[in-house]
Amino acid sequence: MKKSNIGAIIRKEFNRFFTDRRLVMTAIILPGLMIYLLYSFMGSAMSDMYSVEDDFAPTVYAVNAPASIAALAQEAGMTLTDVSPQEAEGVRAQIVDKQAELLAVFPADFDAQVAAYAPGAGEAPNIELYYNSTDADSSQAHAMFAALLDGYESSLVNKFDVNRGVDADLASERDTAGQIFSSMLPLLMMVFLFSGCMAVAPESIAGEKERGSIATLLVTPLGRGELAMGKVISLGCISLLSGASSFLGTMLSLPKLMGAGDVALEAAAYGAGDYAALFAVIASTVLLLTGMIAVLSAFAKTVKEASMLVMPLMIVSMLVGVTSMFGDVHAQLGWYCIPLYNSVQCMSGVLAFSASAAAVGVTVAVNLALAACMTLILRRLFNSESVMFSR
Repeated sequence: MKKSNIGAIIRKEFNRFFTDRRLVMTAIILPGLMIYLLYSFMGSAMSDMYSVEDDFAPTVYAVNAPASIAALAQEAGMTLTDVSPQEAEGVRAQIVDKQAELLAVFPADFDAQVAAYAPGAGEAPNIELYYNSTDADSSQAHAMFAALLDGYESSLVNKFDVNRGVDADLASERDTAGQIFSSMLPLLMMVFLFSGCMAVAPESIAGEKERGSIATLLVTPLGRGELAMGKVISLGCISLLSGASSFLGTMLSLPKLMGAGDVALEAAAYGAGDYAALFAVIASTVLLLTGMIAVLSAFAKTVKEASMLVMPLMIVSMLVGVTSMFGDVHAQLGWYCIPLYNSVQCMSGVLAFSASAAAVGVTVAVNLALAACMTLILRRLFNSESVMFSR
């Protein structure tokens, strides 16, 4: 097997791809750009939908509001407006129409009932709060007023406090970022990598069969193994570029999508070793996916048929990617011998700062070994005239 022949195939594939502006646009530029625009728009829209102004001062309509509560509400920056029981129904209708924010209904003799109530003896005085959970202002008003009432209740009977003045959450921002990234990004990366492979592999194998140009390659002095290896390596590199574009679009839009820029910025907590391990896993996964899709595409007569044959593999890949959102990373190395699942587990481990060098090594070795097997299978398919020249 000559390296020069493999290099010639790689150069041919690169030349075919990069000289076609349509392919470059659809496979590399548009995926990342569309993901960035879509996720950024979704994040901004959700932020506007579920957020309120920093200086938000809710207006609370109250029936039988006691003076003690009115004073606390004024100190908290809320506007308390007295309404009669007869007007309460109209206020509820306004809340439904998002024209009012909150209605609080107190018992007629609230202060007297509170003073006379003994814990455990009968029912406590009840305050009814009516709000609209689909209205961000109404939800915020409800949360603020409920917190005010909880504080007032604690001030009346304060038997003990929990974590007063103590930051009890021992998880660091680095741990929080790792948890978020390790649950989301492996699934997204599997989607992006598979989409990148799908964008180029069927066109290069089944597309050339459909156009008849594969026959020209097969009658040249090139070895079938050289042709198969050149195809897999070149398509893997192009697929990696497509996946990198989608990954970049996701990372740039993630702060807007999550509405948590501080957490997203913790990506800087990953070191060079983490990025190197992640790249090794991704690169080996791309080669494996490319080999699998290339083998399936070799059985197809057209690009459309190749896409149909690859569909079950895509479903399996998506289901495997979902596993990153449930459960912890496995420590036993045996799990890292399962194709695709090992890549998801490894990416989750790296992003959660819990991956071991042995797990990464096993994953990369298994992926490369299986990619080599796919290359050998593709070589045998290239040697089969019944497969290559079927109509």
